[in-house]
Amino acid sequence: MKTSVLLMVIAAACFGQGYSGPRPEKADLPYLLHGTNLVATESLTAQPEEKKDTTIYGVAGTTSPVRTPLAEPIFLLKIDKMAAERLSLYKMDVKNGRREVSFNKKKAKENATPIPLSVKRLEQGLFRVEANEMMAAGEYCLSPEGANEVFCFQVY
Repeated sequence: MKTSVLLMVIAAACFGQGYSGPRPEKADLPYLLHGTNLVATESLTAQPEEKKDTTIYGVAGTTSPVRTPLAEPIFLLKIDKMAAERLSLYKMDVKNGRREVSFNKKKAKENATPIPLSVKRLEQGLFRVEANEMMAAGEYCLSPEGANEVFCFQVY
């Protein structure tokens, strides 16, 4: 009996340990994790443009003011309305003074390919999102599926 109680206390202590790192200030805004500091991503709305069989989503500016040296960035996300599991990460092309991601309706192989992500729940409403492959220097965005909202950053 005493052993059972002791095991339950130890299990509760182990599972009761919550996340103790930095916490995002705003909900539904991914933050880059740089050690113990958080850097908010650039939150924009991508404007769709139709060209023949291609939809191009673009945002103004050739570079994001939000930068990271990490080739496999880590994000923290406090959830209110957004679903962390529904985020996609894309490399953006810089063209005509803006950053773009394009999708061709007829030639799927020409579509922007999402970079694999892993999503880990740290505690209720707090998630860690990580890129699962090395990313080259350039412009990138996270975007919730089915939305024009983008969270931009630059890998340098």
